[in-house]
Amino acid sequence: MSDFKLHDKDSAPEDSKKLLEGSEKEMGMIPNLHAVMAEAPGLLKAYQDVHGLFADSSFDENELTVVWQTINVYHSCHYCVPAHTAIAKQMGADDSITKQLKDGATLDDSKLQALRIFTEAMLEKRGQVSETDLKGFYDAGYGHRQVLEVILGIAQKTMSNYTNAIAETPIDEPFKKFA
Repeated sequence: MSDFKLHDKDSAPEDSKKLLEGSEKEMGMIPNLHAVMAEAPGLLKAYQDVHGLFADSSFDENELTVVWQTINVYHSCHYCVPAHTAIAKQMGADDSITKQLKDGATLDDSKLQALRIFTEAMLEKRGQVSETDLKGFYDAGYGHRQVLEVILGIAQKTMSNYTNAIAETPIDEPFKKFA
């Protein structure tokens, strides 16, 4: 069992207190992931910053969901799959996308499926994708910018997926119904 502390604004290191206040303001709560990350203020800040940057990328809500959930499912993240299911609902993403990703089913939308396949290839090959992998992605209508933005999404989710794996982060009550 993990002994990582779930920090609040009182127990967190000084440099994490304002970050947790920001989480609470934005999300209406301090997610347990942020409470764990608060132990290392640099990690929490990096995660929040990269999350914002990826959310503001060229991807729409369905594409963001595909990248996030493909990574979460690939890493078997017990916390991020339900958390991002809730986030997808809040963003207005198509519910069937999350279900298909969780079930390992082919996505109905061929462009989104190409995004999923490319994201999986990036994970499986640790960035050493082939020309064939790139061609499939480009043929679906994506370009160099989106290749680099997938890398940004992987960076974000690696921070959270690895933290949740090692800390055994408990799922927040609002996310449990999506577990």
